[in-house]
Amino acid sequence: MMGRTGPFQWGDVVQVTGPKQRMNTIVLTEGKHLHTQHGSVPHEGFVGADDGSLVMVGEVPHLAIRPLLHDYVMSMPRGAAIIYPKDAAHIVGFADIHPDLTVVEAGVGSGALSLFLLRALHGTGRLVSFERREEFRAVAESNVTGFFGGRPDNWQTVLGDLAEELPAHVADGEADRVLLDMLAPWECVEATARALRPGGLVLCYVATVTQLSRTVEAIRADGRFTAPKSSETLVRGWHVEGLAVRPDHRMVAHTGFLMTARRVADGVDLPSFRRRAAKADFSDADIEAWTPGAVGDRTPSDKRARRAARDARIQAEAITSGGRPAASAPTAPSTPADPTRPDAAESAAQVD
Repeated sequence: MMGRTGPFQWGDVVQVTGPKQRMNTIVLTEGKHLHTQHGSVPHEGFVGADDGSLVMVGEVPHLAIRPLLHDYVMSMPRGAAIIYPKDAAHIVGFADIHPDLTVVEAGVGSGALSLFLLRALHGTGRLVSFERREEFRAVAESNVTGFFGGRPDNWQTVLGDLAEELPAHVADGEADRVLLDMLAPWECVEATARALRPGGLVLCYVATVTQLSRTVEAIRADGRFTAPKSSETLVRGWHVEGLAVRPDHRMVAHTGFLMTARRVADGVDLPSFRRRAAKADFSDADIEAWTPGAVGDRTPSDKRARRAARDARIQAEAITSGGRPAASAPTAPSTPADPTRPDAAESAAQVD
């Protein structure tokens, strides 16, 4: 369970870093070992050690420390692609997520954004997450349960399409925030406008320029929102060693665009802001180019989704059971993450 302090206990998630900054994320489970290129060490060798201690793996010292939220997110099993911590932090800040809000999330994926939202809600308010695929919902539920050591009481997951299922779970004018992480958010503008209270906020996360363009135009055409604001977040690390200070050769650059708009009160006629005549107009042919099929929906295979759901379930069971091995848990070798891959992000999830 995340959030513990003090010496390591059975069921803790531990991040183990070797001398070349190769990281492994493990769940301390009775009878299991961590295997690396330097040798192996039983998990009981970590139990009782202080957080941030050195543990010998073979003859090589490794740093053992509890991961932070962003470490856990980047190492947990995935079914669908996740919203990166840099974007999740931006969302929590710019959407002003705080306790007592009613938040609607569409496209739960692997549960990365759900973790950030639930942390910000701090056990109060309500988070309703919609997902079309059962496999992805299973992955997200296991990842969230493993992080908190149990399913949060203020979190509800709904299987189905947001536009169809939202009225049955969130009353008109009840939602404070609606966050859309999906291929075609413009299809949910009507349902979003009905669910949001006046002053509420809609935030859309899309990957491509064409998706962003059509989403913004749909929000503008609806007439119940303020002028949309669009942005993206780029993160570049720096190498600092004495006077040798330079940007890193690699960076986490474009992952997606964020668009925000506020819901205005019913009956409000917003002033029209004059815009210069330019090449911003679009034709029916352009609309056709923005359809989901033309944009390109990269859907993970069912086999990959089932494997991620199984791995997430096994990890959650190991955490919530206090490190007692699950009877159905398969034995898998530890796989170190490649630190040169920004999407691997420092660690690879493993239960063994």
